[in-house]
Amino acid sequence: MFKPFSNDTDTLNINGDALVIANDTARLSISGDLEITRDKTGLTTALALQKAINAIVDALQNDANLPVKLAGEPPKPAGKTDNPFI
Repeated sequence: MFKPFSNDTDTLNINGDALVIANDTARLSISGDLEITRDKTGLTTALALQKAINAIVDALQNDANLPVKLAGEPPKPAGKTDNPFI
């Protein structure tokens, strides 16, 4: 069973490796291209995605020590910069 934020080694693959959720104790990385078709296979795929998202939300909501922001994260850019390629 995939436990979000529990370690830095587990991955969850949906539809083979169409969508990969890589675990880490501080953040999850989601990559891939998932196609959900309007058939029973698509339903199975959508339910797998829903289960993964629900587990992630549950892990975040049930974390009593959830910080407002991760320590060491770079600040958001302030202001605008002209695009040098235009």
